[in-house]
Amino acid sequence: MPSDSKSLPPAARLRWLLPVLLNAALGALGVLAFAPFGLFWLLPPLLALALHSWTAVPPRVAALRGYAYGLGLFGCGVHWVYVSVHRYGGVPPAGAVAITALLVAWLALFPAASAWLLARLRPGRDAAGLLLVFPAAWLAGEALRGWLLTGFPWLAAGYSQIDGPLAGLAPLGGVQLVGLAVALSAGALLWLAGRRAGAARLAVAAALVLLWGGSALLGRVDWGSDAGAPLRVALVQGNVSQLVKWDPGHLGATLARYERLSAPHWAGSDLMVWPENALPLFVQRLPPDYVARLRAAARRHDTVFLTGVPRLDAATGRYYNALVRLDRPGPAYDKRHLVPFGEYIPLQALLGGLLDWLQVPLSAFSLGAPGQSLLEVKGRPVGSSICYEIVLGAQVARDLPQATLLLNVSNDAWFGDTIAAHQHLEIARMRTRETARPLVRATNTGITAVIDARARVQARLPQFEPGVLRATVQPRQGATPYARWRDAPVWALVVAMAAAGLLLGRGRRQRL
Repeated sequence: MPSDSKSLPPAARLRWLLPVLLNAALGALGVLAFAPFGLFWLLPPLLALALHSWTAVPPRVAALRGYAYGLGLFGCGVHWVYVSVHRYGGVPPAGAVAITALLVAWLALFPAASAWLLARLRPGRDAAGLLLVFPAAWLAGEALRGWLLTGFPWLAAGYSQIDGPLAGLAPLGGVQLVGLAVALSAGALLWLAGRRAGAARLAVAAALVLLWGGSALLGRVDWGSDAGAPLRVALVQGNVSQLVKWDPGHLGATLARYERLSAPHWAGSDLMVWPENALPLFVQRLPPDYVARLRAAARRHDTVFLTGVPRLDAATGRYYNALVRLDRPGPAYDKRHLVPFGEYIPLQALLGGLLDWLQVPLSAFSLGAPGQSLLEVKGRPVGSSICYEIVLGAQVARDLPQATLLLNVSNDAWFGDTIAAHQHLEIARMRTRETARPLVRATNTGITAVIDARARVQARLPQFEPGVLRATVQPRQGATPYARWRDAPVWALVVAMAAAGLLLGRGRRQRL
């Protein structure tokens, strides 16, 4: 609000406030474009309406309205953080509210920055601003959010399109290119709404149709080929409550449940997977007879057996969130990207006192080495990720083209019965589109699923029920453009769009 806003008449103050409230509402409605709602077509027009209010106004006003949009989007879209930190993290209600509010306030800064940058560079609603500068500014804000302080790319615009035509762009430039297409579509819609006739209007409308239609056609391209025979997998969903998961008094029941669920499924399975930290005890400290029984069952049926379990390095005293092979001794996968506050403390010198005051219980896992060898299943290399790592497209793509299959283990019990688990699955599906690799995903409470190389969910288990998902998965080989070059071409395109938009504006001002 302007510094002299208190002196404004009520009608003027209302005119100032209404766009702010409208942006918050548009952001909140934007959540409907993502899982579990899946209204992918809704995001471009919503973003176009928000964009309308960010142009033809001073940069500080645009930033405020962009911030309101972010508050609506993230306030509704990641409200589940409260459930995670309070119900399952043990943080008192006041502290959980504060943590959730701070996170939402932080995330909202990025659409605010995009709106400010647009209004600063191209204050009008001309084609260069809406079709070039805005998409570049929007993607820059999303990418910065996905990188700064280890990143939180949740609800990036591209994820909303996993079931829409624009998902066909993912093998070319990943979720970033899909998000750029969403922003470009929003800019085109706004520009078309302000033009009544003319060749330029026809050209922009045709380009928009070509973007969506061409993306749909790209979605039919087969970016790889089969790599050997299909694999028969068994994914175990233990459904162990997070409230008792780490309680030593429930350890025996947890171990028995996983052993009992798995027993009928060793036969006929090439791969058995238990979820993240399914065994809540350092792997070196598991009961020897328990490990011996599991190993014997796996070897008897020639089944590769992978489980999530904490791993202690006796030489250094460090411990890792790991994926370990238990059917025979072999390499483990140690998580390479830890979750801030859940698995490590970022900026500990600055935030330690605040977190103590909020009574936040913390872990101190160590970071896995960046160049770890890929795990193998029947001679087929597997690209592994643990929980949050599946949101990192470039990291997942680094395992290609060697990896013929993607594997993700997670413990989404932290989310409770919220929309977060559905959003997490949606993100995982995008990784299959980017890499043209199938994905098997074992989780504690759901959503355990098998996803093919075109992001289609082949099979899944109901949430909050113990069970075993049996499915056949076809490993794939080859490399998509995204797997080869990852985000570099998209950033070259973004820089070119921003430069072209600014040069066109400069030339126009000189002619005037």
